[in-house]
Amino acid sequence: MTTTGLTYLFVGLSFTLYIGIAVWSRAKNTKDFYVAGGHVPPVLNGMATAADWMSAASFISMAGIIAFAGYDGSVYLMGWTGGYVLLALLLAPYLRKFGQFTVPDFVGERYYSRLARVVAVVCLLIVSFTYVAGQMRGVGIVFSRFLEVDINTGVFIGMGIVFLYAVLGGMKSITYTQVAQYCVLIFAYMVPAIFISLMVTGHVLPQTGLGATLVDGSGQTVLERLNGTLTELGFGAYTDGSKSTIDVLAITAALMIGTAGLPHVIVRFFTVPKVSDARRSAGWALVFIAILYTSAPGVAAFARLNFIDTVQNTAYSEMPAWFRNWEDIGLTAWTDKNQDGRLQYSAGNPFEGERPVFTDQRGENGERLIANAPTGNTNEIYVDRDIMVLANPEIANLPDWVIALVAAGGLAAALSTAAGLLLVISTSISHDLLKKTFFSRLSEKQELLAARISAAFAVAVAGYFGINPPGFVAQVVAFAFGLAAASIFPALFMGIFIKSMNREGAIAGMLAGMIFTFGYIVYFKFMAPELNNAAHWLFGISPEGIGVIGMILNISVALVVVRMTAPPPEHIKELVQNIRLPSVR
Repeated sequence: MTTTGLTYLFVGLSFTLYIGIAVWSRAKNTKDFYVAGGHVPPVLNGMATAADWMSAASFISMAGIIAFAGYDGSVYLMGWTGGYVLLALLLAPYLRKFGQFTVPDFVGERYYSRLARVVAVVCLLIVSFTYVAGQMRGVGIVFSRFLEVDINTGVFIGMGIVFLYAVLGGMKSITYTQVAQYCVLIFAYMVPAIFISLMVTGHVLPQTGLGATLVDGSGQTVLERLNGTLTELGFGAYTDGSKSTIDVLAITAALMIGTAGLPHVIVRFFTVPKVSDARRSAGWALVFIAILYTSAPGVAAFARLNFIDTVQNTAYSEMPAWFRNWEDIGLTAWTDKNQDGRLQYSAGNPFEGERPVFTDQRGENGERLIANAPTGNTNEIYVDRDIMVLANPEIANLPDWVIALVAAGGLAAALSTAAGLLLVISTSISHDLLKKTFFSRLSEKQELLAARISAAFAVAVAGYFGINPPGFVAQVVAFAFGLAAASIFPALFMGIFIKSMNREGAIAGMLAGMIFTFGYIVYFKFMAPELNNAAHWLFGISPEGIGVIGMILNISVALVVVRMTAPPPEHIKELVQNIRLPSVR
């Protein structure tokens, strides 16, 4: 069977499984729809949380970013895993003790204010839509390559699949679907990682293969070969970082704090039976996540080495099919600057702008021609960072079934997170805005219908952002974490640990943190991208890390406003005291 046929088979079987689970476990009431009835065991909830967490950014894009950023990419590993420690220690058990459905539920009740609830919903929607944009782009990339359709069509297919099982079953079906998706994605990630580690170093585990000696007899380790090869090609050494220390610290902190403030992750801890299960769930989630995250550096290094060995000074007519396949959908490109018919890879952008603009014409060698004129450097090759994990098995000449398995895993990663985010969006609109704020007389049946209509609306908006993404998948997701760190996390943290925090302080803090961080990102990424460099950043902190400054601003504004306004009522202080003493049963 061909690679395409195997891909259709694997993806079809996995989707049949997901949809079957969604139908079997579909929600029958609002508690099922919002928190899966509150009866999910900790191990299964940890697995579902890991799938919810390990999105297209983790599966598809993170290793690609590390492959090209080297040492600088470590911020994603440290930030995204370290955040679970904060979540387990600072938020999960306390929010479970609170015992409601959503993050805005906590904010509205803790800060005794409808306005606080509405502000929390607005912040949550901005974070969630930013995050889901990356997931839908990931879905489009996988479908476009392996199902041989364009990226936009791939996004539409993904929208239909997510709509079907997210709208049908709510949190109950999403939870059990995500358990299956975790099994698919981790198997799909680890199988090629083990294959390639064995081929390159002789080590079974990619975690140990990263520092192992190559099997080619050179006596060099993987990192030594990468450093030497990249230096020869004009790049910086793989183990050297180009980011400033303050930017590395800021990005890592923003990702950690943002993790603890992500609404689609937090809501998972409302689904367990007991308070103590919330911490257990976080622990299991960290174990399941660590399997992939400790493998990613090895996968990234192997991918960069294999890519260079395959393309460097190779005649285009002799390039493997994978390069042309990705070129056909615009995610790799080659422009023959020296007219020798061979691919030359070195430092520098081969095109004017961030991405090549393709024409409908072909060059003398059959390559797709680009419209944006080449720059003065010698680099002739463009490769989208988001394809490296997906293309890695093809570059390494692994069996066709492994290539098809990776496609199924990439879709599982993107769709699991997209479904969780879309549920959070629909819940915020139906439960927090409609039921709890503007239409309190809604019946349970009407609220459930509103949740499903909201989910359909969210799918449409997510699809738009998937077709028009603001950056690479991991980069877009990093922005979402910064926004969560600047707006949601401080409100939750202060609500639990600062009894004197009142509604005025919380509202002012959320608005200040969100407006500052959102404005900073929009300015440098969209309004003035030519200024997006360390010389113009505030304190030398990039848009990916600015969320930590937004968090500090949030807390500072809240503490100032608290001193100028009335303290919270006594029953709110008692509520905080009760939350601070979570049951151990």
